[in-house]
Amino acid sequence: WPKGPGTAGSIGALLVAWPLVRYAHFEPWHFLVLAAVWTAPAIWAAARTAELRNLKDPQIVVVDEVLGQWITLAGAAVLDWQHVLAALLLFRLFDITKPWPVRQLESLPGGLGIVADDLMAGVNGALVLVALRFVVQF
Repeated sequence: WPKGPGTAGSIGALLVAWPLVRYAHFEPWHFLVLAAVWTAPAIWAAARTAELRNLKDPQIVVVDEVLGQWITLAGAAVLDWQHVLAALLLFRLFDITKPWPVRQLESLPGGLGIVADDLMAGVNGALVLVALRFVVQF
C-alpha cells in the first residue's frame, strides 16, 4: 500500500482480529498474547527485510503496526465497533506522533528498533483505553 502503509497495516490487523473475535470468541487479552507470540518473528522479519532493502525502516514492513494495533486492542473493555475504532485511532495517533518513549525506541538497532516503537505506541493506546474505563465508563 504505497499511501499510508502504517494505517493499512493497522486496518489489516483489525481485519485479522474480526473473525477471531466473531468465530473464535477472542477476548481483548488474547491479542496481547498474539502480539507476544509474534514479536520475535516480527523482529527477525523486519531486520531481514531492512537488510535486503538496505533501508533502516522499510515502509513495506507493517508487521510492527499489526502487533502494536493488537496491543492497543488488548486495552479495550469489549471488542465492539466503538472500542475497535477507538483502538485504531489511538494506536495511529501514538504511532504517528511518537511521544516519549516511542520515538526513542526507534533508535534501537535493526529489527528491534523497527518493531519496538510500535509496540510502545500500542501500550500507550491500551493504557488510554484502560484509563477511559475509569474516567468515562468506556
